[in-house]
Amino acid sequence: MAYRYGDRKQGVLLPASIDDYVPSDSPVRAYDAIIDALDLGALGLELDPNKVGCPQYDPRAMLKLLVYGYSYGVRSSRKLERECHNNLSFIWLMGDLRPDHKTIAEFRRRNKAALSKVLREVARLCIGLDLIEGNDLFIDGSRIRASASISNSWSKGRCLQRLKQIDDRIAEILQECERADQDEGAWGSLTQLKEALSDQEALRAKVKDILNDIESQQRPSVNTTDGDCTPSHCH
Repeated sequence: MAYRYGDRKQGVLLPASIDDYVPSDSPVRAYDAIIDALDLGALGLELDPNKVGCPQYDPRAMLKLLVYGYSYGVRSSRKLERECHNNLSFIWLMGDLRPDHKTIAEFRRRNKAALSKVLREVARLCIGLDLIEGNDLFIDGSRIRASASISNSWSKGRCLQRLKQIDDRIAEILQECERADQDEGAWGSLTQLKEALSDQEALRAKVKDILNDIESQQRPSVNTTDGDCTPSHCH
């Protein structure tokens, strides 16, 4: 049986309209509608489209990015930046806006109190919309490690009973986000290769050189940055 092959050079790969990037029943559309429906000013987020100064990213769009990302386990600002470049759900949600990780982290820190209030309202609305399973707002970190089944631990009824404790879960998530940004502080970009590898031929040549080095030294891996490092083996 013949193989099927993709073609990156084809004239049309994605729909002409970004609105067609995700199907009508995609959960991301619910998060978009939720944030649009909230009175963000009453929740403590400053919205002033006529503000003088350099243009900033739409606060409502930034909030959608954080809420949707946090709800599905994307914590760090660098990873949220990457999703805006590579994940169609995030590209749709942001309308193709692509803030960098520093902008995302600064928005979170500047609006932490408002973000907590928004996440609380989102949790309540998610219960009504049955967007609980797989949603990190409802996952107890200690319990998820003990059970592989989210639905076994977090039924809709139990979530309703636990709403009074949702603030603790939100605080935990925001602390995880802060720790993730701190831990990744020395990382480079997750959206770009180093300039020397941006050329496809140079990238292929580099990969080939590393494979040849691995084969010649008969070892399972090679460290490309520190010649004194040796690979560890797990038994």
